[in-house]
Amino acid sequence: MTQDSSAVQPQSGQRELVLRVMPMPADANANGDIFGGWIMAQVDIAGSILPARFSRGRVTTVAVNEFVFKQPVSVGDLLSFYATITRVGRTSITVHVEVMAERDPENPHIVKVTQANLTYVAIDRQGKTRPVA
Repeated sequence: MTQDSSAVQPQSGQRELVLRVMPMPADANANGDIFGGWIMAQVDIAGSILPARFSRGRVTTVAVNEFVFKQPVSVGDLLSFYATITRVGRTSITVHVEVMAERDPENPHIVKVTQANLTYVAIDRQGKTRPVA
């Protein structure tokens, strides 16, 4: 049986669902909203998935170019993280991440709560920059 490696190769400009998670009470800040740092960590994880697949190896975050919190996130919101590769350089890949929250199971609706642009650099096993595959 052969594997088609192109089946998992992300395409530049194509939006993809890369992560889905529900924040819990332990992720809340003193005001009862989800802590912004927790959301940033999830965005960084989600943002790294396409660059790692595209470059076929390790990547590391080199820049958070933009990060916008549009609405508070609540415990129980179902968060969906969508990523799009917006730029591919020699060693770096820039990604746009949008976070959508599905709210109120009795009257469900979806709102954009966060968006960000992050740049990742492809690295080898020694942590040195390498060309994107």
